[in-house]
Amino acid sequence: MKKVLLSWSSGKDSAWTLHLLRQNPDVQVAALLTSFNAEANRVAMHAVRRALVETQAERIGIPLWAVDLPWPCSNAEYEERMRAVCQRASAEGITAVAFGDLFLQDIRDYRERQMQGTGLDPLFPVWRIPTGQLGRDMIAAGLKAKITCVDPSRLEKQLAGRDYDLDLLRALPAGVDPCGENGEFHTFVYDAPVFSGAIGVETGEIVERDGFVFADVVPTV
Repeated sequence: MKKVLLSWSSGKDSAWTLHLLRQNPDVQVAALLTSFNAEANRVAMHAVRRALVETQAERIGIPLWAVDLPWPCSNAEYEERMRAVCQRASAEGITAVAFGDLFLQDIRDYRERQMQGTGLDPLFPVWRIPTGQLGRDMIAAGLKAKITCVDPSRLEKQLAGRDYDLDLLRALPAGVDPCGENGEFHTFVYDAPVFSGAIGVETGEIVERDGFVFADVVPTV
């Protein structure tokens, strides 16, 4: 049985990666790894509240390993904290780290370099799956997500806060990746095949900051 640590962004690609890993009887996903902006107490770029990520982990039934990063955070500081995570993983019998990367070769190369010498193998379960088909497959399987961050230079800012669904896929302009792999948008998953039940959420305040448009996802009471 291979014990795996899953890089968990709170978004759809992470959720689908977990879905695929769970179909392999020889794999046990031992923990979810999420890095947080310690100042904002939110997932970096996705801007998702920590409490919502903790709820995701509860719905999944897998421990969450939270890594708090200062803001701003240098690449050297980030890599130092990730090395500590790798050391913890190895000490707990984990032998691989899985990522939800889709097709950006430079990102994959970076991750593979970071894993060198750690004793951990990098895994890429969704690598090179055509993103148009991938988006449709996720939606058909019952995955539900909200758009939490939009790059307005690539996508209409009005899409922030929208659900990731077939209507949204049809509305995406030419040149925008259906899964937002080029950074066009980021998501928060509130229901998925890997969840024991949906998380009640609604779209809250929408703000523009640092060149991006962020939609706050708020838990419903």
